[in-house]
Amino acid sequence: MRDISGYFDWAATAPTDNDIIQESQDIAADFFANPSSQHKKGLEAKQKLSQARQTVANTLAVPIETIFFTSGGTEANHIPLLSLLRRPAKGSVVISAIEHPSVREQAEMLKHCGWKIIPAEVDTRGIVTAQAVEKALAGDTVLVCVMAVNNETGAIQPIYEIADMLFRHATQSGKRRVKLHVDCVQAAGKIPFALNHKGIDSAAFSAHKIGGPRGIGILYLSQKIDPFLKGGGQESGIRSGTENLYGAWAVAKCMEKYFIPCKNDKTPADSPQAVRYNAQTKATQKFMEQILATNKCKIIPEQRTSPSESRNFSPWIVQAAFDGIPGEAMVRSLSERGFYISTGSACSAKKLNRPVLEAMGIPKEDMTNAVRFSFGHRTEERDMERLVEVIKEVLVSLV
Repeated sequence: MRDISGYFDWAATAPTDNDIIQESQDIAADFFANPSSQHKKGLEAKQKLSQARQTVANTLAVPIETIFFTSGGTEANHIPLLSLLRRPAKGSVVISAIEHPSVREQAEMLKHCGWKIIPAEVDTRGIVTAQAVEKALAGDTVLVCVMAVNNETGAIQPIYEIADMLFRHATQSGKRRVKLHVDCVQAAGKIPFALNHKGIDSAAFSAHKIGGPRGIGILYLSQKIDPFLKGGGQESGIRSGTENLYGAWAVAKCMEKYFIPCKNDKTPADSPQAVRYNAQTKATQKFMEQILATNKCKIIPEQRTSPSESRNFSPWIVQAAFDGIPGEAMVRSLSERGFYISTGSACSAKKLNRPVLEAMGIPKEDMTNAVRFSFGHRTEERDMERLVEVIKEVLVSLV
């Protein structure tokens, strides 16, 4: 097994689960036919694809007909947004100020097509409250997009509260309920999550964040929509294109192995996923205390260091800024020593602006100096301790 002891960029992509990858390759090789073909070999491949879909549905505790395979998290985010272009009348969409570029940039495209995009503001913790979403709603709002876990700060969003609020708002206004789309890419396999909470209409998942291959994702739709892009009609017409059995099998097995389910906000304490989650929570708290002890570091947001706020953040992502050291310099210095982190979302790595941190009101200097540490199920506490020691070495060399 490859050495990943210095890898702390799991939020960008996770090292692959080699057992699952090998199993998926074998399945794809054995059932090589096009799942849409009507002959025996095609039907055999179709049965395996259906088996993968059922595995995902069972894991997420949702009906099988609500699960669709896509080319990744980005496409799974795009499909509900693009479907709005099929509507005869334009309206407004509420987008949280901390969304991933796959949602934020696609919303800008909708804006050019005549849709009104309304931002839902975040507080200084980087959290979009249900009250903020409700304040942003307009009379013609048809869709709200709020991610489950922010990919830069790890802030967990109150998705259930937002879903409940949209029901109350519909009752009070007498209008049709506004739909809710949730980007779950950084939630799956990371935090306990109940997809079947009433009011979550669509959700996006990505395989490569939880040990699967790139190029495969999942879209959950509580009800079918009319997609903007048309083709051969695969995936019940939601996502046309020859089905990727290899990817579907891999993402299904990764979800089955790593997803952390919860019911009534409770997770089985003795499940392997829950044990790992609790252990990482403690390890991350210790890591933050250690880098803060250098007296040259700020955790972003600073409120995260309060014990009462710990439940509002994923233990797998930590954003920090080191005084006087630009983020790119910290990334480069650690990389030279065999430790790998990032300055934020890999999808925005070439851009100088930090819209998520800007929306939180983070000072410009801290935005410039901010870096992201992200961990995974194979991150050992001793690896994190070694990372702290190397950070101290870098601080001495750069300050």
